[in-house]
Amino acid sequence: MNITSLHNFFLESSGICTDTRKIFKNCIFFALKGDNFNGNLFTQEAIEKGAFKVVVDQAAFHKNTGETVLVDDVLLALQQLAQFHRTSLKLPIISLTGSNGKTTTKELINAVLSKKYKTSATKGNLNNHIGVPLTLLDMNKDTEIGIVEMGANHLGEIKLLSNIAKPDYGYITNFGKAHLEGFGSLEGVVKGKTELYQFLKAQKKKIFVNANDPKQVSSSKGIDSITFGTDTADFNILLIDSSHHLRLSFNSTEIQSNLVGAYNFANLSAAIAVGAYFKVPIEKIKAGIEEYIPTNNRSQLITKGRNTILMDAYNANPTSMLAALENFKQSKGENKILFLGDMFELGSDAEIEHQNIVNYLNENSFGKVFLIGSNFFKTTNQASHIHSFKNFETLKNELENQPPNNATILIKASRGMALERILELL
Repeated sequence: MNITSLHNFFLESSGICTDTRKIFKNCIFFALKGDNFNGNLFTQEAIEKGAFKVVVDQAAFHKNTGETVLVDDVLLALQQLAQFHRTSLKLPIISLTGSNGKTTTKELINAVLSKKYKTSATKGNLNNHIGVPLTLLDMNKDTEIGIVEMGANHLGEIKLLSNIAKPDYGYITNFGKAHLEGFGSLEGVVKGKTELYQFLKAQKKKIFVNANDPKQVSSSKGIDSITFGTDTADFNILLIDSSHHLRLSFNSTEIQSNLVGAYNFANLSAAIAVGAYFKVPIEKIKAGIEEYIPTNNRSQLITKGRNTILMDAYNANPTSMLAALENFKQSKGENKILFLGDMFELGSDAEIEHQNIVNYLNENSFGKVFLIGSNFFKTTNQASHIHSFKNFETLKNELENQPPNNATILIKASRGMALERILELL
């Protein structure tokens, strides 16, 4: 099956599906394989549920009656179809990656650009070797600008995703200590993320650069850049207030966001700069930012009883954890309490990075600190205000007996810790 024929089938279909539990009529089902599943086994089920075509890569599941399409590799076929479809659309695509803030920045950019254009953006965090193709295949001839988030935890992944999405513009939110297990070091992170820069440079495309970030500035030398942040940047954006929800100023217009944490200033600034570059009127940029409300445990400010909670438990790594702590230390609130969960995918650096966080906590005063998870449980501390719990269940017992009251609370952890469960105990 050549890619043109597969693309013609795609244009006749109602879309792509990779999970038979979510089959919809007239879709194309791609029978992907993983370590613990084989989509080929669900070929007949997909047909019975209304799939238009089923793409398989095992001849035993191929039918001569027209319902199936046999390829060498289903995942590769999905990626090649997405690349072919993206090329056929001939629309500008903005891709972004980075260690922290990718999804929030993507949502903000989409909120701003959608005030003027018909946009199509990555849903949730579908940003990997499967999610990026699905994002591209969700775009159509009516889409005016595409926004593609790219995630990676190994070298070469951003290069692969860039070759599939073929972006015209790129942005790297930051370089932090994330996925050290796969990248090996902070230098590996920088090398992996800047694969996006290298693609755009080779294609003579443009990048957005936060002029306040020295690593971004040094890594983007020699590439056609659109800068934001400082007085000498293309777009000068000022932070007015970060004590509560961030307030900014751009082109003499004040913008009140619904995001907390000074670390979100760069995310907001990127969205404003992208909007301004694509000539979104300032009043629409302002509306896009001010109407955006964070969800999914990302920088959410929640009031429960007499407690005020900053819920930032979607993800965590050493860089984002320290940024959150620094911000929380400077924020308002008398009775400050921390709930910090393990940071994942740190490999051999896990022990030292968790201890570094505890060392910071030893040197900085908070009302109480609750550390949750096996990595934090192994650390040593001398401060009486720091309490360690091996797992969530032992913390639960503690909180049921002594729940916080009239406190300002930060909850921060990697996604796998699911610390949003703490809300049920407050």
